[in-house]
Amino acid sequence: MFAAIAHGFVLAFGLILPLGAQNVFVFHQGAGQPRFRRALPVIITAGLCDTCLILLAVLGVSVLILTLQWLKLLLFTIGLFFLLYMGWSVWRSAPASLSGKQEPLGPRKQIAFAMSVSLLNPHAILDTVGVIGTSSLAYTGGEKALFTLACICVSWLWFFGLALGGRVLGARDTTGKWIVLLNKLSACIIWGVAVYIALQLLREF
Repeated sequence: MFAAIAHGFVLAFGLILPLGAQNVFVFHQGAGQPRFRRALPVIITAGLCDTCLILLAVLGVSVLILTLQWLKLLLFTIGLFFLLYMGWSVWRSAPASLSGKQEPLGPRKQIAFAMSVSLLNPHAILDTVGVIGTSSLAYTGGEKALFTLACICVSWLWFFGLALGGRVLGARDTTGKWIVLLNKLSACIIWGVAVYIALQLLREF
């Protein structure tokens, strides 16, 4: 059973560690919100979305969903336009020390944006289905449950850690210059994911 837990932990950490739109957005919200608790909507949403994807992958449901070509195209198209808008919003945001007023994203936008980068990102979906879902086939019963739980726990701990790291940066950056740089970097990465989705859509036609 320990092997299943260790496998799930290492596998999930390896998948979630690379810099991507989801990680950047969670870190960005931790840095841009005036209080850490104000970033809880994005943390909880990202955690719940990853939990759902992992459960669907382990149960095999996500494979069935991705075989529906029209649904796949619909999800990716919505994700493309939403990411373009999200990148624009993040690019324009500025800390209070530079803009004269604080413009953090509210809970609704945090939730909507976090869902888009979590559920409408083909790279994340295919990683979850292809890697975690396939790896889970090596286990049954209690070991499979522990493997799944380990993957889920890594996601939640990682998102809390990212937001906390962002909050530390936001508290230390009294001039706001580092936050502005983070905003631009975040927007570019989000737009990069949008370009990736656009290329995936072109290959489908």
